[in-house]
Amino acid sequence: MTVSELGEQLSLTAYALPDGARKVTGGYTGDLLSWVMGRAQEGDAWITIMSNSNIVAVATLADVSCILLAEGAAPDKGVAELAAEKGVNLLGASEPAFSLGARLNKLL
Repeated sequence: MTVSELGEQLSLTAYALPDGARKVTGGYTGDLLSWVMGRAQEGDAWITIMSNSNIVAVATLADVSCILLAEGAAPDKGVAELAAEKGVNLLGASEPAFSLGARLNKLL
């Protein structure tokens, strides 16, 4: 499944979608950035409530397919633009991280 398809299936808000054709191969949920860097896998959809510019750096280092902001978290000012510039897909959902992860798991 691609990031664009995932966004449609889960009714996500696209804040930045520079590579919507990127494949999603798994999922990871976490907010401790150093933990995510060491455990998220290439191709994962990363679910978090963190919304500052550091998420773009972590997504790049971990090579995740996208960042999914849960619980109605919106990206801080300038984060969506930075994500687009760095080629990081950034989407959002109003639902809790647990529910979003469960729905993601059913699609994969």
